[in-house]
This record gives sequence, structure tokens and C-alpha cells, in this order.
Amino acid sequence: MHATTSGLRNSSSSAGGRASGSAPGSAPGGSASVGGRFRWRVVDIIVASVIGVAAGLIFWAWGLAYNPVTTPLSAALPGLQGLFNGGWLFAGVLGGLIIRKPGAALYTELVAAIVSALIGTQWGFTTLISGAVQGIGAEIVFALFLYSSYRIWVALLAGVGAGIALSITDLTLSYPGSDTPFILIYSAASIVSAVVLAGLLSWLAMRGIAATGALNRFAAGREAKALV
Repeated sequence: MHATTSGLRNSSSSAGGRASGSAPGSAPGGSASVGGRFRWRVVDIIVASVIGVAAGLIFWAWGLAYNPVTTPLSAALPGLQGLFNGGWLFAGVLGGLIIRKPGAALYTELVAAIVSALIGTQWGFTTLISGAVQGIGAEIVFALFLYSSYRIWVALLAGVGAGIALSITDLTLSYPGSDTPFILIYSAASIVSAVVLAGLLSWLAMRGIAATGALNRFAAGREAKALV
């Protein structure tokens, strides 16, 4: 009788040991899955870099049009030139929507800023500062949604984040000491421009590119196919 009881205890202990040994293994598996989803692949780096370089060329061309376009806007109402600013913010939002990994918005916006600065802009080294801060502005929004939601309203909010970041850097570096009306008008105009040019157009561009099949290796592409 004692031997039987002892055997049952040993069997129970052995089963419990196996059960408790399997439980710890399940947690790292889930953690590894999350880590894998956020880990950058080679294709992510390549595509993000292509987006950044292409956007940098557009940034440079956009800069050439800055004075001809913004001079009449500023003359009509000081601060209204902010309506032109959204064209410098789409790289981070588009990169974040397509790559969908932590750091994507910052990386693409910064690469674009570096490319435009290397070609040559009237703002020089401050272009890099602006690019980094604007990329962070969009990045914060994607992070707030845990890099798991990329609906149109999230893209619009990412545009808002980039627009706020741009307003801060511009008012600090380019318009220090501005009066309150200028600050309010410039900030509001910049954010509206960012919502339309960086938020809405980037989301539409992402959907359009995905529809061609070019993004089949990305969640954005698979999502577009599922909606067809």
C-alpha cells in the first residue's frame, strides 16, 4: 500500500513537472512572435530606403517652389505659408503605413531629409533637425496605436503629429520671437496641410501601391488583397 501511494505521488510529481516545464516555454514563444512582427527584415530596410530617397528628391523639388508659392500666401496673411508645409511630411507617414515597424516613420523622414540636404537646400543643416523631429512626430502616433492600426484616421493623426512637430521646429528655428497670431495661424495652416498632404495622400498612395501587387510581402499589401 505504501509503495502504491509512493508510486502515485511520483507519477503526479512527474506529470506536474512536465506541465510546469511547458508553461514557461509558451511565454517566450509568444514574446518571440511579437518580436518577430516588429523585427526589421532586409526587404523592410530596402523599401524604406527607396521611399526615403524618392521622397528626398520630391522634398528638394518642393523646396524650389517654396518662395514663389509662399510669398503671396504670406502677404495675404502672415502665417498662411504654413499651408505649403505638408509636402515635407509625407515620407514619414507613408513609410510608417507601408513598413509597419517601430522606427519606420522616423527612418524614412530622416533619409528624405538627408537626401534633400545633400542635393542642396536653402535651409542647410537644419533640414536634418527638421526631418528627425517631424519623423518623431509621426512615429509617436503609430506607437500610441502599438503599431497595430493603420486605418485612414490613424494616418490622418500621424499627419497631425508630423504637422505639430514641424510647427515646433519652424517656429523655433525659422521664426523665433513670433507674435501669438502668427504662431496660431502658422501652426493651424501647417497641421491642415499635414493632414491632407501627409496623412490623406499618403494613405491613398499606400492603397494605390498595394493594389499593384508591389507590396505583397508586406502587411499593407496582404490587407489590400483581402479587401478585394
